Amino acid sequence: MWVTREHPHGAIVFVSDHGARKIIENMDTGFSHLDDESLIRQIQQGNHEAFAAMVNRHSNRFYRIAYRLVFNKGDAEDMVQEAFLRLWARPQLWNPGKQAKFTTWFYKVVINLCLDLNKKKKPQELPEDIELADRKPGQDALLGIHQEQALIDGFIKELPERQQLALNLCFYEGLSNKEAAEILGIKVKALQSLIMRAKTTLKEKVKRHQGGGSI
Repeated sequence: MWVTREHPHGAIVFVSDHGARKIIENMDTGFSHLDDESLIRQIQQGNHEAFAAMVNRHSNRFYRIAYRLVFNKGDAEDMVQEAFLRLWARPQLWNPGKQAKFTTWFYKVVINLCLDLNKKKKPQELPEDIELADRKPGQDALLGIHQEQALIDGFIKELPERQQLALNLCFYEGLSNKEAAEILGIKVKALQSLIMRAKTTLKEKVKRHQGGGSI
């Protein structure tokens, strides 16, 4: 999705190719084998290649959650890029010895940026080009899947903020209840309650829609 390149003047430049879902990985061959904690140590020393390795490793993951929150390709890319640039500017914000693992912490950064953006934006209808998971059924079946997914996404957008986050983290990102609860700063039981309420509301909305009632 993004490739980081070092500008001649020392700046970090992001190159986006998210439409083709490609990442050029020839920049960080000496660092891609390092774990996140080791990469952070290198980034704290100003190592651009370590930063590129971190971006290449995690950009797709964080783009997915950003898109699930803002439902706009450009905005999702901007939020993830901003999050990584903040990491580059202040890598000491994540302390491996005192905080959760990197991905848990960085989810919080990306999510907060997306929520702040949503507060500034006027409510909008879901775009017609809303992204779906890669599937290869027939044309008719694909259209049905597209419409069904767009409907569910619209209903999810109407849920309270924390219910949206709980569903997206646990069902779309596949995180454990424990990690999702840690990201949201709540207990696991509270997370489970959010998911239960969200699923109940979604079932009611879908039932009413299928029955021809107004949502």
